[in-house]
Amino acid sequence: MIQVAIVDDHELVRTGFRMILEQHADLRVCAEAGNAEDGLRLIRSLKPQVAVVDVHMPGMSGIELTERVRRAELPTRIVVVTVVDGGRFPRRLMEVGASGYMTKSCHADELVTAVRQVAMGRRYLAPAVAQQLALATIDGTGSPFDALSSRELEVAMMLVHGKPLTVIGEQLNLSPKTVSTYKQRLMEKLRIEHVLSLAHLMTLHGLIDSPNHQVRL
Repeated sequence: MIQVAIVDDHELVRTGFRMILEQHADLRVCAEAGNAEDGLRLIRSLKPQVAVVDVHMPGMSGIELTERVRRAELPTRIVVVTVVDGGRFPRRLMEVGASGYMTKSCHADELVTAVRQVAMGRRYLAPAVAQQLALATIDGTGSPFDALSSRELEVAMMLVHGKPLTVIGEQLNLSPKTVSTYKQRLMEKLRIEHVLSLAHLMTLHGLIDSPNHQVRL
């Protein structure tokens, strides 16, 4: 039986995912969490085969959680759920360590397929995500976030959640000076000057839901 954890800050989403998965005898939801911090603790203690993780959560993002699971070399494989429909899907999200990528607009059978394939050690890319990547390759207009390294993307996500440099440094085991360097580099690459502009750009490209409730200036 495949043990699955669900990490999403919306209770209705978690309930829906659980009901979909537990209709199948080979799938069992062993844990749920409403934020990434609790989700990471559950993953570390229970070590489920698969965790379905939302990208957009208050506090630690799904990207950060995925990075930490990978760095800790935990056996859990991550299926990231994103709202890619609204913009270009950055390739850097493909490199943070997740095994599956899908959208919240997917059909129920896609979720089941993703969990099963990832549990078997395969990768799963939802058709909507694959289409975004294919279009970006064809027309050469991929996401501006493609220019960022995985760590720069991680720092960017934490910045738009209003975390100060000292807190980001503590969570990533980096000095505030190093975090400041990452911030400067990513701002230069994206050709922006303010975190509010960063939040707006992330909204356009489907990385955050809305800058209004994410950024605290």
